[in-house]
Amino acid sequence: MKVSLASALGTCFGVEDAINLALEPQFKGELTIVGQLVHNSQVNESLKKNGVSVVSGIDKIDQIKTKKVMITAHGAADKMKEKLTDAGLIVYDASCPLVMRVHKTIKSMVEKDYYPVVIGQDEHVEVKGIVGDLDDYIVVGSEEDLDKLRATGKRKFGIVSQTTQQLEKVEHLVKKIREMDCVDEVAFVNTICQPTRDRQIAVRDLAEQVDLMIVIGGYNSSNTKKLVQVCDERNVEAHHIEADSQLEKQWFINKKHIGITAGTSTPEYIINKVHSAILDIAEELDARKTQPVH
Repeated sequence: MKVSLASALGTCFGVEDAINLALEPQFKGELTIVGQLVHNSQVNESLKKNGVSVVSGIDKIDQIKTKKVMITAHGAADKMKEKLTDAGLIVYDASCPLVMRVHKTIKSMVEKDYYPVVIGQDEHVEVKGIVGDLDDYIVVGSEEDLDKLRATGKRKFGIVSQTTQQLEKVEHLVKKIREMDCVDEVAFVNTICQPTRDRQIAVRDLAEQVDLMIVIGGYNSSNTKKLVQVCDERNVEAHHIEADSQLEKQWFINKKHIGITAGTSTPEYIINKVHSAILDIAEELDARKTQPVH
């Protein structure tokens, strides 16, 4: 049984920078993170062990017991940061620079009189941050949402994407918007981040070679779910796990080539543990095949 790692997988620089910042000794017992720093349960557990507190969102500001607070890698609206500052808190910003690029891009489009459209998940923390400073906007998650554009009465639309969206989906929706009879002009900037693109391309390439894919990442991680979706679209069996303890030996029976990929919130040490566990399973199953029959 062959086991292969995707050519690009695991944490991106934005996530690594956020984790490293939150784990600095100066914050031990002195920091509250507003929301999940990254969508990975093991990382968030290690932060708690380091004395870092977490509140679910800005609406829980009364639950913040430390003077120092941190914005997550998913970014936040300026209004949210100002609210924290106005409450007398010291704000540390761990926002990914590529997410902040989306904020700047959509605001620039509004200044040029384009009606703002974000392709993504309307309840995702990143999208809430992107639209949080806008007076009016539309979030498009699928073709079913396109009629929202018609209802605005506008004819010029500026479009960006949540950084972790699947490229083919975004391009398809932009094409559909351009074809609408109520649309005169579209300004589109592809704001899917490069690490997300790299991981989607890598899993797409590996999916052509394997008969089973193990996808590692938080169950609430958008970009990890997109990696599973790529496998599903190519009819490759895929299992989404958060840790090596969730691997099931039966998945690997009669499989010849196993692929491993991981979302941008998955640290290297978790990938290594899963990789090692899969190699052990492969070795055991291969040994069974070579045992003599009596």
